[in-house]
Amino acid sequence: MPDRGVGTAWWLAAAGYAVALAALSGLTPHRVWGGCAAVGYLAAAALAGRSRGRAAALPAALAGSVLLPLVVLLTNGQAQSEVGVVARSAEVLLRTGTPYLAEPQGVDDYNPYLPGMALFGLPARLLGDGPGVLPVLGDPRLWCAAALVFCLVCASALVRRGGRPAGAGAEAGRVVGHLVASPPVALPLCVSGVDLPLTGLLVLALALAARRRPVATGLVLAAACSLKWTALPAVAVAAALLTVGQAADRSADRSSGRASGGGRRPAARCLAAWAAGTSVLVLPALVAVPGRLVEQVLLFPTGRGAVPTPAASPLPGRLLAELGPVGQYTATLLLCAGAAVVAASLLVRPPRTLLAAADRLALGLTVAFLLAPAGRFGYLALPLLLALWARLAAPADSSAPTAAPVASAAPVASAGPALRARPLAS
Repeated sequence: MPDRGVGTAWWLAAAGYAVALAALSGLTPHRVWGGCAAVGYLAAAALAGRSRGRAAALPAALAGSVLLPLVVLLTNGQAQSEVGVVARSAEVLLRTGTPYLAEPQGVDDYNPYLPGMALFGLPARLLGDGPGVLPVLGDPRLWCAAALVFCLVCASALVRRGGRPAGAGAEAGRVVGHLVASPPVALPLCVSGVDLPLTGLLVLALALAARRRPVATGLVLAAACSLKWTALPAVAVAAALLTVGQAADRSADRSSGRASGGGRRPAARCLAAWAAGTSVLVLPALVAVPGRLVEQVLLFPTGRGAVPTPAASPLPGRLLAELGPVGQYTATLLLCAGAAVVAASLLVRPPRTLLAAADRLALGLTVAFLLAPAGRFGYLALPLLLALWARLAAPADSSAPTAAPVASAAPVASAGPALRARPLAS
């Protein structure tokens, strides 16, 4: 975790962001969060600068940036519109078998998410008519946050297993705590939450790929791709990481005198698991209502639907699209060119470590969000969180090539002195 000076500077920067949001935002949930979070971050900055109070800095930040604003917003029923969209999609799914309305009339009638997102609205549908606090407990934000925390805990424990067995659980908890208290997570957790499960699943997929678990990686990627198309770049990054890991394993096997196991193809197994899982989770809705899915999930978010999308941040792709057909084609071409460059980098120089893979995925997503014809500044929180998590969670030897740990091998016979194979760092 950061030292005293870095910790104080971090919480002060977070407080500055919260104050600016509270003063400049026109959305009530954002202003509520900014006011509460600023107090918590300032308290955390003051505590981080003291030796005796340093341990209380993180709890203070969590209380101000997550607990207090979430309680206020849940009690008053305040949230961004996508929270209601997710809750309604679950109701429509139970009633019609598909989460998409047949004839959407306004912006709030459109469901821009893939079918898996409706699962986070089921608690609201099941608990919405209950007594007491049950309707509040069914709010999709709580379940989206629970999914994120679960994935972060599992991913952080995975990457530290073997590198630091003693106290790995406590360290993973501190990593998750700092991430949840950071503005890129705390703000959407309180006001929206819909991007959090996707972020958590992508983080978990990279951690599983780093630990050389291809089938599990593919299934987690399938779950992510059932929420939003944004998860697709992660499939290529995870496959590249698994491919390099396979090559590193073969090199280690040759140096240790063991059989290389060349018949196993981790990247292919990952892609097969991903394709099978995605087909099960997404294909039924695509076959049942192809027109609704294309209109609401593809055309509407990109600004080509019958109803204009509210995603109108002044990003380069959006500004180009506003120039007319020429600008739209230019933005699309730039988007494709950026995707091609990132894809080529995976072939020319594939990521060999968890940190490199997270950075490459963050770069690809940033390019996509900046050049998309319709986008929001909030989308950039996903690549920022990926890069931040990798730096907090990766063990100290993360610069070593990612590969499965190799137990101490028997001495290798040679003409010279006996050589003992060195264990490969996890």
